[in-house]
Amino acid sequence: MNASILIASLIFIIVILCIMSEKVNRTLAAMGGAMAMVLTGILPADAVSSTIDFNTIGVLIGMMLVVSTIKNSGFFEYLAIYTAKLVKGDAWKILIGFAIITAILSAILDNVTTVLLIGPMTLVITQILKINPIPFLVTEIIASNIGGTSTLIGDPPNIMIGSAAGLGFLDFVVNLGPIIIVILVITLALLYFIYRKQLVVKKEQKEEIMALDEKKAITNHPLLIKSIIVIFLILLGFIFHENIGISSSIVALTGATLILLISGQDIEEIFSSIEWPTIAFFAGLFVLVGGLEAVGIIENIANYLLRITAGHPTLTVISLLWLSAIVSGFLDNIPFVATLIPLVLTMGKGGVNTWPLWWAISLGACLGGNGTLIGASANLVLANIGARNGHKISFKYYLKIGFPLMIISIVVSTLYLLIFYV
Repeated sequence: MNASILIASLIFIIVILCIMSEKVNRTLAAMGGAMAMVLTGILPADAVSSTIDFNTIGVLIGMMLVVSTIKNSGFFEYLAIYTAKLVKGDAWKILIGFAIITAILSAILDNVTTVLLIGPMTLVITQILKINPIPFLVTEIIASNIGGTSTLIGDPPNIMIGSAAGLGFLDFVVNLGPIIIVILVITLALLYFIYRKQLVVKKEQKEEIMALDEKKAITNHPLLIKSIIVIFLILLGFIFHENIGISSSIVALTGATLILLISGQDIEEIFSSIEWPTIAFFAGLFVLVGGLEAVGIIENIANYLLRITAGHPTLTVISLLWLSAIVSGFLDNIPFVATLIPLVLTMGKGGVNTWPLWWAISLGACLGGNGTLIGASANLVLANIGARNGHKISFKYYLKIGFPLMIISIVVSTLYLLIFYV
């Protein structure tokens, strides 16, 4: 092992240990690791900007601005009260409903956008019911990653795979949709046994909910109408952004600019609501992973996998699934999938059937994001929304819930691939 690989590995391991221990703020840990990659010469200073996924950063900032503006209309309070009254204040039914909504929206929108919309609504509803929002937030994190796996546009790795393999929207829906539904049902059933004792609402609070008038929650009707129009345009933009040739970040930032122009809200107040520590964490994490990529660690992992499987179809499929899942729990899945794609294409030129390999990578990379709190963008965004409102989801706490559920989803995916594709 050469010195650069050793140094990059040590920096990454130290950052992960700092985040897991929670003795160091995770944003500072990520930024410190990023700076260490540059100061040790692992990553040249002029290459730092190329490692940062500005599309993700743009989507985060744009949708944070949009959500902060909409919040001032009272829309989230209205939706929260309406939903709670619809199921008569039953906390478990609310959790299930929110999880399903999150999964569906994550299949047709960006995961981060979905959780930015659903997070504030969750906090409002749990505050009214006087119950802990953490079970809801954890469930929504997991549901967003499961739902995003099912379509071409639900998660960035799928977009990359679809482009490289020539797979369309319906290919993903037909091949991954059925197993994703099964995994979501199994996951929600297991979460019921984990959280059932915490999802108890007293009769008095249910009566208090039913007595509320959701219409009174709307404090700014003109802003609400403008917000609905802008959100509709943003949703259309996300669905068709590939067809019209613009990135999802441009869609989000254009929507944010439009709603700020027509809303009449205090611009400085709206901008102050952006979660800058989350933005800084992502930037640091991108640079950190860029360092690993620069010294060839990610590529070495992929090459090693192909060597040990020796091209055996079944072994290659299952190995790709599990390796993608484990790696994606701790690393950004985008550079890892980007490394795997050319290797799979090369195997295809050699006569290997790559059809099951694409689905293995997709399932592993997307579902693997549920393994840890840093496994996917949506995880961190929802965790930060909770923390800003006094409900911190620790790395260890999430690991105890998310990692076993991720393993179960990969076991189910293994059986699915073995039965239908290998």
